[in-house]
Amino acid sequence: RSGRPHVTLKLALSLDGCIALASGESQWITGPEARAHGHMLRAQMDAILVGGGTLRADLPRLDVRLPGLEHRSPDRWVLTRGEAPPGWQALPTPQALGQAMPQAQYLLVEGGAGAAAAFLAADCVDRLALYRAPILIGGGQPCVGDIGLGALSAAHGRWALSDCRQLGNDRLEVYERIPCSPA
Repeated sequence: RSGRPHVTLKLALSLDGCIALASGESQWITGPEARAHGHMLRAQMDAILVGGGTLRADLPRLDVRLPGLEHRSPDRWVLTRGEAPPGWQALPTPQALGQAMPQAQYLLVEGGAGAAAAFLAADCVDRLALYRAPILIGGGQPCVGDIGLGALSAAHGRWALSDCRQLGNDRLEVYERIPCSPA
């Protein structure tokens, strides 16, 4: 209906909202149960995307590493105005989703803070999947950059909790986007 894939933004974060230490170290924020659930989520997607900074810093595989589901690894995309490395495709902006991914129905945006902010600011996120680890990092890298909110009131009424479950020591919270009322 929107002319673009359904977008899930997945973030693995600490209780204080960090996705990495200040040094960039991020493996592993969550435990094995949450990571396995994240791989199951990947297996349900047509495409998976990270930002250019995450690609350069982490060189993520973005494949499915669950026995019997390895063949369900989604197409790999990077949010960049530059060229994508071999085996990857480039998406210049979140607004280009419809033209760039006409065959994809489901996209998983998996990191980092810049890509998360870009998709949220463009209002291109339909679902949030937040994997929270019971750890405090303090002074680490925040999970989302600036999304362009002009007032705190604009942040309210945008998300509804649809699922919450324990995954080992970690907690998964899933939020669905509340559709905007017609003006």
